[in-house]
Amino acid sequence: MIPDAGIKQQKIKTMQKRVLILGVGNYLMGDEGVGVHLARHLAYDLNDEQIDVVDGGTGGFQLMEWMESYPSVILVDATLDQREPGTIRLIQPKFSADFPKAMSTHEIGLKDVVESLILLDKLPQIYLFVVSIRNVQPLSIELSPEIQSALTDLKKQVSELAKLEVHKLNVAELLKTVGAPL
Repeated sequence: MIPDAGIKQQKIKTMQKRVLILGVGNYLMGDEGVGVHLARHLAYDLNDEQIDVVDGGTGGFQLMEWMESYPSVILVDATLDQREPGTIRLIQPKFSADFPKAMSTHEIGLKDVVESLILLDKLPQIYLFVVSIRNVQPLSIELSPEIQSALTDLKKQVSELAKLEVHKLNVAELLKTVGAPL
């Protein structure tokens, strides 16, 4: 039996905005702003009603309200970790100590936000994409050639994970609706 289109539309509306893609970094510091650059690209290219894309800049605690409002958050940030510039890694931090030690210029803000969300028992599922950079270039909005070339792969990885998370959350919601065990 095919469900009524009206019922299906109402169900979809209740399941919107399941994933937040949050690009962080300082746009005026060259490669350190890779998360912001990615967010700006995805905001135009990613067309999914269940995914929000936000340029978090260097928001720190101001990002907490955004993060606690979604079951799944994908953070994108630069890191100074001595790896080859343009190296992309996916981390699933559960605690602030799980963040890379050499986060970029706003390290304390993100770790403090995570600690606060843990204390409030409002920590969403967090995925953190970090992109290795060589250094911070003050007063530059341009990305280095290494980071610029990594942007395409980063965009693909983040988009695919976001769509997978939406699917996973929708299936869990539907199973809960019909009373099936998760």
